[in-house]
Amino acid sequence: MSKNKNSKSFGIALSGISCAVASLALALGILSDYLVATGYVIGVTALMVPLTKQFYKGDFLAYVGTCILAVVLGAAVKFWKLVPFAMFFGLHPLINALQVRYKFNRWLALVIKAVWFDCTLIATYFLVYNGVLGGGIFPQELYDIVNKYIFLFIFTLGSALFFVYDYLIFKLQIFMNILVLRIIK
Repeated sequence: MSKNKNSKSFGIALSGISCAVASLALALGILSDYLVATGYVIGVTALMVPLTKQFYKGDFLAYVGTCILAVVLGAAVKFWKLVPFAMFFGLHPLINALQVRYKFNRWLALVIKAVWFDCTLIATYFLVYNGVLGGGIFPQELYDIVNKYIFLFIFTLGSALFFVYDYLIFKLQIFMNILVLRIIK
């Protein structure tokens, strides 16, 4: 085995493992209506593993492989549930890592990523919910108000939610860096 822990074969192995875990989590999450968010969280966390060793190409390829394998493993039946992951959640950790590496202005990056997140929410609203939110949890009048002012809700509440999410993803990446460092030692 190579003494260089950051060799190409090590990067391929980390990327392959993260792709396998993320694909399985996404496929199971998408096939179960109750586990979609769990599948996303596990998928995003798994895709952070190659980033712990700065394998940016490997992470991107793991993301592409994850999307393809999730479709092959069953997400083709409900592909619209994969759209938010493919549009935003799968790429977000990589963008954060590149932002840190190239010392991109964090405030400008935050605004750009928030708009990207809001566009993902709009696409999800139209693809997943066909442009109409509804359900039995809240009174129909509330859903009518939300549907009427959906863009206002997305650009205010969605952006506020994104700021919290982005902060937590940065903290999760730090935790993953420490965890992988301990495992490899």
